[in-house]
Amino acid sequence: MKNRVLVTRRIPPEGLAVLQDHGFAVELNPEDRPMTKLEIIGSLNGVDALLTQLVDPVNREVIEAGKSLRVIAAYAAGYDNIDVPAAAERGIVVTNTPRVLTEATAEMAWSLLLSAARRVAEGDRLTRSGGFRGWAPLFHLGQGITGKVLGIVGAGRIGTAVARMSRGFQMKILYWGRTRNEEIEKELAGRKVELTELLKESDFVSLHVPLSAETRHLIGKKELELMKPTSVLVNTARGPVIDEAALVLALRAGRPFAAGLDVYEKEPLLSPGLADLPNVVLAPHAGSATVETRARMAVLAAENIAAVLEGRPPLTPVGG
Repeated sequence: MKNRVLVTRRIPPEGLAVLQDHGFAVELNPEDRPMTKLEIIGSLNGVDALLTQLVDPVNREVIEAGKSLRVIAAYAAGYDNIDVPAAAERGIVVTNTPRVLTEATAEMAWSLLLSAARRVAEGDRLTRSGGFRGWAPLFHLGQGITGKVLGIVGAGRIGTAVARMSRGFQMKILYWGRTRNEEIEKELAGRKVELTELLKESDFVSLHVPLSAETRHLIGKKELELMKPTSVLVNTARGPVIDEAALVLALRAGRPFAAGLDVYEKEPLLSPGLADLPNVVLAPHAGSATVETRARMAVLAAENIAAVLEGRPPLTPVGG
């Protein structure tokens, strides 16, 4: 019998082609929307592999319903939606798609940083509505970037890529993380500091930590008050890393100067008042959203499934 793979939402055809080339029976969610937990549970009978999205609630209940599951492949670098310990108890391999989305997500962080600092999105709205009535010396002033201090919170692959991209702006780098990052220190003269110092000294703060009990609301009222009134906060990590209600109040008060967000605390919902603020740039969780990157993610997720179902080690196991 063919191995059966449940794909919870449409993915680029390159990934589906890999699954089909290996002779797997692919069962694809016919609607381009997230499946509910009950829908996933109801579709798991006889399924060997689950190719899941970041928004899918793959908790213990779902995992225990998958009696024949051998592998859960996350179509994402993050996997905080998956109960990894519950999967391990059942001998189910969990994989993700790191590395292939590093540069694209770093590019998005820079897109948000530049747009928020130079008020690009705000200026676009102003111009479209007829608010631009000619150049003036004090009109629509933003924050400069060249030569400023960039603080990287979470110096893993993506944080390192963001720091590396700062070279053209001749920025000074501070970073905070669990371990030393020799690449940032040696190649960019970056300095590892405590989070409080980073927030106080940085002109731009870019978040790149995974979501965990320790990082939930890592940036809250106290941390926001440490930031410069001219600073810009960027989040392409996970929404709950920031206390969004506290951020709304801080942005209203003008400290920090602006923010650029690609992820949200209760995604896709926004905290009350966030969408009304002119000094925040809001992107629709599009950090990895390039044609090339999303295709590579699909292929890697599919190749992980193929490896496990064919008795080979997965390419990118969680915790591996």
